[in-house]
Amino acid sequence: MGSGTWSTDVYDAAAHYRTGTGASAFAYSDATTRGARSGWKAHPTLDPHGLTTRESRDSDEHPTSLAVAVLFDVTGSMQTVPRTLQTKLPELFGLLLRKGYTEHPQILFGAVGDATCDRVPLQLGQFESDNRMDDHLGNILLEGGGGGQMTESYELAMYAMARHTSLDCVERRGRKGYLFLIGDELPYGKVKAREVRAVLGEDIPEDIPITAILAELRQLFHVYFILPAGAAHAGNTEVLDTWRKLLGQHVIELDDLDAVCETIALTIGLGEEAIDLQEGLDDLTDIGSDAAATVGKALQSLARHSRTPAVPGTSLLTPDDRATTGTTRL
Repeated sequence: MGSGTWSTDVYDAAAHYRTGTGASAFAYSDATTRGARSGWKAHPTLDPHGLTTRESRDSDEHPTSLAVAVLFDVTGSMQTVPRTLQTKLPELFGLLLRKGYTEHPQILFGAVGDATCDRVPLQLGQFESDNRMDDHLGNILLEGGGGGQMTESYELAMYAMARHTSLDCVERRGRKGYLFLIGDELPYGKVKAREVRAVLGEDIPEDIPITAILAELRQLFHVYFILPAGAAHAGNTEVLDTWRKLLGQHVIELDDLDAVCETIALTIGLGEEAIDLQEGLDDLTDIGSDAAATVGKALQSLARHSRTPAVPGTSLLTPDDRATTGTTRL
């Protein structure tokens, strides 16, 4: 996937049409959730069951593709995130392309829930260079469920992205893509074979510790976790400490959800060494964004320690990880 070119004019035309007709940018989710929960399912373009490979490929049009994946928790208070993200796509592309952070981004959107209880715990679009990514974003089911135990199945998403993606930026040029998890809860401590079978339709011989699947994922992607203000567990010490054990400085606390696209864009710009933080903040001012203060605060630590890895070999499992439900938690 990944042909075509992003057009803000096409995006604006679609937005104006929806405004004029009263249509929703998330029509599939709105229509689905009006029906009985027993009938909820992922849109066919996002259904991971039987998933083979999500590809980010070079082409004559995009000779140096860069894979970017944005996966967000859609449970509880987090289900507003994709709606906010959808309204900010032009800002994301304006920074990535017009400011030269990367020439040929290919973006995949996906969603994460809880495989222990949700109808649709994982949704994955395709890597796209054009406005089809807006279509994939709009097809996400905003389930809003979750297990109520401050844990979601981020590790299942990690598994799918580690084992079922193929990226030319890595395979041809040895340059990792970027993966952003946007959430406010803990991952489970292992990828469970039974959940892989149920959600992906794939058999694996045994459960996989999250540290092991994350190590695989980080061969392909620079992995970040963004915890936005307004989420149920924003600022939660246990959540932040756990993710920092996993990702080191790649944990971003964001005071304003409206700044999520700008934060993603500047993180990529920093990672690609296209800008330093001040240059990125100047770019925000130049495009008329009022997010500079929020983004500067969120990325200050990352800018200082962008080369600092998480500590390898550190066990994240504690003696009370095994809850009465039989699941393993961090």
